[in-house]
Amino acid sequence: MIRPVALWMALRYLRARRANQFAWLVGFASVLGVALGVAALIVVLSVMNGFENELRGRLVTITGHAAVLTGGQGDDWRELRDELGAWPGVIAAAPYVEIQAMLANGGELAGVVIEGIDPQSDAAFADQRASIFGAGLGELRPGSFQALLGGALAQRLGLAPGDRARVMVPVRDANGRIVSRLREITVAGVFEIGVRDHDSVRVLLSLADAAGLAGLGDNVTGVRLQMTDIFAAPDILQRWTASRAAAGHAALATTDWTRDNASYFRAVRIEKVMMTLLLSLIVAVAAFNIVATLVMIVTDKRPGIAILRTLGFSRRVVIATFALQGLLIGWVGVIAGVLSGSLLARNIATVVPALEKLFGFEFMPADVYYLTSLPVDLQADDILWVSAIALLMTACATIYPALRAASVDPAEVLRYE
Repeated sequence: MIRPVALWMALRYLRARRANQFAWLVGFASVLGVALGVAALIVVLSVMNGFENELRGRLVTITGHAAVLTGGQGDDWRELRDELGAWPGVIAAAPYVEIQAMLANGGELAGVVIEGIDPQSDAAFADQRASIFGAGLGELRPGSFQALLGGALAQRLGLAPGDRARVMVPVRDANGRIVSRLREITVAGVFEIGVRDHDSVRVLLSLADAAGLAGLGDNVTGVRLQMTDIFAAPDILQRWTASRAAAGHAALATTDWTRDNASYFRAVRIEKVMMTLLLSLIVAVAAFNIVATLVMIVTDKRPGIAILRTLGFSRRVVIATFALQGLLIGWVGVIAGVLSGSLLARNIATVVPALEKLFGFEFMPADVYYLTSLPVDLQADDILWVSAIALLMTACATIYPALRAASVDPAEVLRYE
């Protein structure tokens, strides 16, 4: 247990500016360094969490939280949809058709993924999709062959709303041969998800039109699901599959958003880890400053340490005194960093426009990024472990100076005083 005398001496040494002004200035710089590093980490992680949430929301608008694949093989998808929609944890179930095709405009040709959806199938899906696709969803009426194109795809083929294009879908005829089915579609609108892998290939049609192009008749490719908790989707899907198997029904292939978009979120996690490591260097530099501060204080206080040892103070008290100095510097810096970082993250929507106005440039131009503002998700877990890392670094920085102070030989020092 640390004695109060060690804390009292640690505070006294920290307040003694006149004894060593340079050591005090380095200590003050250490506090600022720790605070800056912690604040930067909190803000960056909060913004990256916001981007991850935004990316996840836009991706599941296309793929749903999960899907059960029927394969268009004559399964009664309406019964399946009703069963899934009533399953605990599922709030919406909607049929879809997905086929590979070629889209042509003049001499330009591109491989596309045609997705057939029913905008009126479920209000929950309709509300979610409207945030991305806007009023264009209302144009996807059966038999109209109106289509919504990804922005990158429309730009590549030189298409704009109102233009017409030809779509070619490979299907099997009655003899099992692969033949091409051609159809002309009209571009009803253009959408931007913000992920090029989707924006460059996605074409949305009405469910009936897509099924007709694929030769599915009244069948569908699968049923998409929306859950009450997106992170529970794999578990809910596993329980439903187990229940279906126990009832003796044929197994159906399933997928969920964690598998469909694994590469995107793996990339985000890697970026978060790398940014954390890079920004932790700021705290590491501040920790080196703490080492320098304490070493200078130890050098300056050698006579005082010798006198304390002569009066009977143990090495443990001396170590505790200088360790507490470093910990106090670290705690002050961490608290200041947490407060300033949290405040900045919560007010990023106000701070960024002010900085843009001050410096005369846009952080996220609308013609480059699909988001025009920085999304923020401040999480308590991030604050806790960032604080823990900073405190651990500052604690490690006190080890060498404290041991050096405890190694002072009173007889050697006082001989020349």
